[in-house]
Amino acid sequence: MGAPTSAGSYAPGQEAAPRVLRELGLLDRLRAAGRRVRDAGDGPLQVWAPDPGHPRAQNLAAAVRAVRAVTDQVTEALDQDADVLLIGGNCTLALGVMDALIRHDPGAGLLYADRHFDLNTPVSTTDGALDWMGLAHGLDLPGAAEQLASAFHRRPLLTPEQLYLLGTDPARATGWEREQAGLLSLRWVSGADLAGAPDTAVAGALAALPPGALAVHIDVDVLDFTDAPLAESTDGRNSGPSLQAISGVLDTACHDPRARVLSIGELNPARAAGHPEILDAFVASVTNALRDTAART
Repeated sequence: MGAPTSAGSYAPGQEAAPRVLRELGLLDRLRAAGRRVRDAGDGPLQVWAPDPGHPRAQNLAAAVRAVRAVTDQVTEALDQDADVLLIGGNCTLALGVMDALIRHDPGAGLLYADRHFDLNTPVSTTDGALDWMGLAHGLDLPGAAEQLASAFHRRPLLTPEQLYLLGTDPARATGWEREQAGLLSLRWVSGADLAGAPDTAVAGALAALPPGALAVHIDVDVLDFTDAPLAESTDGRNSGPSLQAISGVLDTACHDPRARVLSIGELNPARAAGHPEILDAFVASVTNALRDTAART
């Protein structure tokens, strides 16, 4: 399923990712890898535009609509005992995934691969982009936007014990984020450590997460942008894991018997204009991660 929205982003681009990955043959490749595939279509198409009326939480109403659409789509799939691949879109969509997954299994966990903590709120930062505020709203941190924090079947949606972050760069975090991560005792592995020992990092994260159903979320800005120019954010140059390293992480995580959902966020196909083969390599990585996992128990 697709979530073609950049409403909560810094600029347009991410809304094109579902279309482009389909055009690159992702669904046919998944079928060739042994999966039965049903294309559930897309949620609302939303293209970022400035929202001067709400400067610190821009396009909030649209972002909430997109998240709720994801909840409905993922709920329907889980009710049919299907696994889910969600192509975003920005990282707030992981909240819709978890809203559906926790309803299905209250013991669900989230493996969150992202260069950022995503713990900002409209109070803690002035840029107004919700795509690095998602986890703050799932955890219902002080200053969270009411419309998003209250959009789920429970509040807070997430507990720290349900969450493990991979690839975080504390130098890219605000002081507020570092403070909140400490107060909540969040478990996380830095981008440098993930790049240096990806197998160890993902094994430790999976061992620490709850025994229930698992969602795996990747914001492609976790990648070294020089190796894989895919993300909305371009600040990850010459730091973080390569696509090859992250491919191994996704393979391990998605073949964990608990895994039910893989969601992809912040992929802007236009970033790859000068290196288009990286999009094909990314599709190959996703296909490999999701190859015939019918042995799930």
